[in-house]
Amino acid sequence: MSDVTSTSTDTSDGTDTSDRRETADRTEAAEPGDGPPRLTRLTFHNPLSEARADRIVRRLAGAGPRTVLDIGCGWGELLLRVLAVVPEARGVGVDVNARDLARGRRDAEAQGLAERVEFVEESAVGTGRGPADLVLCLGATQALSGAEPPEHTVEALRELRRLVVDGGRVLLGEGFWQRPPTPAELAGMWPEARADEHHDLATLLDLAVAAGFRPEWTETANADEWEEFESGYQADAEVWLAGHGDHPLAAATRERLDRHRAQWMSYRGVLGMAYLTLVAA
Repeated sequence: MSDVTSTSTDTSDGTDTSDRRETADRTEAAEPGDGPPRLTRLTFHNPLSEARADRIVRRLAGAGPRTVLDIGCGWGELLLRVLAVVPEARGVGVDVNARDLARGRRDAEAQGLAERVEFVEESAVGTGRGPADLVLCLGATQALSGAEPPEHTVEALRELRRLVVDGGRVLLGEGFWQRPPTPAELAGMWPEARADEHHDLATLLDLAVAAGFRPEWTETANADEWEEFESGYQADAEVWLAGHGDHPLAAATRERLDRHRAQWMSYRGVLGMAYLTLVAA
């Protein structure tokens, strides 16, 4: 979602962390004309803080990647940060969201990275763009598989192993249940949310090992990161709505915002986001 992703992440920079929510939010956020601005408060489309992102980038850069592939890249913020600290590296970001890709191209141009990165609008299913030294997939495992959750996680991990060189790194951002959700909580989440839709963290790690990886580093988003992400996800539209209550798009925007906030309150503290740095064994 690379952004979330995966509840409200609509890339993999992040991330809808709930894959079904991603499709719905992406469609509804793409309002035409002079409607609310979109996601300008988010640096990453995942519950990812600046401090954690800096640590991750340093860790990944330490492996010396020359080629970087970002699956479900969104606007590719983490991809660009890796390229900025590894001058010899080149990158490709793949996503189906043209607006996010355009933002990524603008950011790359502004940072002097445009000659070393390509943002491509295409499906990642069966992609032939690997293998790369480093593969980023943040909140975007659904981009690699047509299977239903949670089976898509197993297929995506196999694809990620195919897309990375032996000894290379994968940064996987994936949703997991912090604890089993109650029926009432599931009823308030995204449409048709199920208790078996996500794994727990231990199972997610076991699946990564079974797919041919060793976990170099395991970390999870904390409550502050989630709150900053979810608030930033809504903030632009909330401020716009407060001043445009009679706009033709106001009713639809209000419905979307209120629904998303209620869903967040249902998965808050239940749905987690794991950031796994995996080494291809």
